[in-house]
Amino acid sequence: MTQPRQFVIEADGGSRGNPGPAGYGAVVIDPVTGETLAEAAEYIGVATNNVAEYKGLIAGLKAAKALVPDASADGALQVRVRMDSKLVVEQMSGRWKIKHPDMKPLAAEAARILPASAVTYEWIPREKNKHADRLANEAMDAGKRGKQWEPSASTASLDSPRSPAASALPPVSGPPGDAAAGAAKARAALASRPAAASPAAPQAGWGAAPDLGAPATFVLLRHGETALTPEKRFSGSGGGDPELSAAGRHQAECIARSLADRGTVEEIVSSPLRRCRETAAAVAARLGLEVRIEEGLRETDFGAWEGLTFAEVRERYGADLDAWLASAKVAPTGGGESFAEVARRVSATRDRLTTRYAGRTVLLVTHVTPIKTLVRLALGAPPEAMFRMELSAASVSAVAYYADGNASVRLLNDTSHLR
Repeated sequence: MTQPRQFVIEADGGSRGNPGPAGYGAVVIDPVTGETLAEAAEYIGVATNNVAEYKGLIAGLKAAKALVPDASADGALQVRVRMDSKLVVEQMSGRWKIKHPDMKPLAAEAARILPASAVTYEWIPREKNKHADRLANEAMDAGKRGKQWEPSASTASLDSPRSPAASALPPVSGPPGDAAAGAAKARAALASRPAAASPAAPQAGWGAAPDLGAPATFVLLRHGETALTPEKRFSGSGGGDPELSAAGRHQAECIARSLADRGTVEEIVSSPLRRCRETAAAVAARLGLEVRIEEGLRETDFGAWEGLTFAEVRERYGADLDAWLASAKVAPTGGGESFAEVARRVSATRDRLTTRYAGRTVLLVTHVTPIKTLVRLALGAPPEAMFRMELSAASVSAVAYYADGNASVRLLNDTSHLR
């Protein structure tokens, strides 16, 4: 009996803005020799990360199928797909339901390419998916220049006489203007189709320059409830480090499911305090991402007020409380942090993270004061605006930061995932 051909497919997709200018990359690899048999990459216009990742998967499966003439026959081909998108891996493996309307037709298309028995899926960390990630970024870079992706000099060329894929791939015909796109798709064994039109760059507000690129988007998640939350007690970084309550753990699971369905988060950064780390861990487990700890996202140190209600602080430290409410420069009793000090810390953290995550969507799991501070600064509002914002436990807010320094508040105190 003929042994099935065996391939490894590594695929990835990305979006600079999510949704934003997007592209995918896929590579077919000989699992024995490690040789690259086929590459595929394409700029697809404006899309989300998950759409781009699914399109990368589809491109990889089509490329593998084109290398084996009878690939659709049972037992002719065995493919192991490796991706750093836990969402795609879990959905295609049948362990997670596909709820998003944009995902369903893509998943169905991927499932039709090869027999289900021929494909297995494996999640890998992003650092082990560098080849496909590089191809996706090359495609997005080419799209930004108004061009189609072409293999770089650093990749193994499929035009090489030594490459078995070069003779196995069918030619693709099309109008002269699509010659570059056709060559790239032929190398990847993809069917010919019109290339996506290059979109205008995302714009910040009404009058932004068209070349700002995709913003760094911070999805701001307040941690789930602790035992102190329902009692409205001051709970900062200067007292105990409470864990999530049962209600808080439920809230964390709710937001994890919601973010997995949305499929927009690319990175997770958390405050070092336990309640945030536990909330972040629940989301990370769903998304297959790692959590980076950022000290600058910790809550205010409320000094002697830690663990007390507002009424108890009023009773014990009335004059200090009045002064604190009147000025952002006044710290709580006992050596806590003033809102002005917190604003400096949070601003420095914001600048550091917007540089690190330019063009990406990042979940920041943090606390009331840092979130309100980021929103206030984005709006250019005065310090007293902090007292005019409601921020529920496990609520989501969002701010986008553009290359020219402008910011756009996209969302505030959304708790729809808890209903």
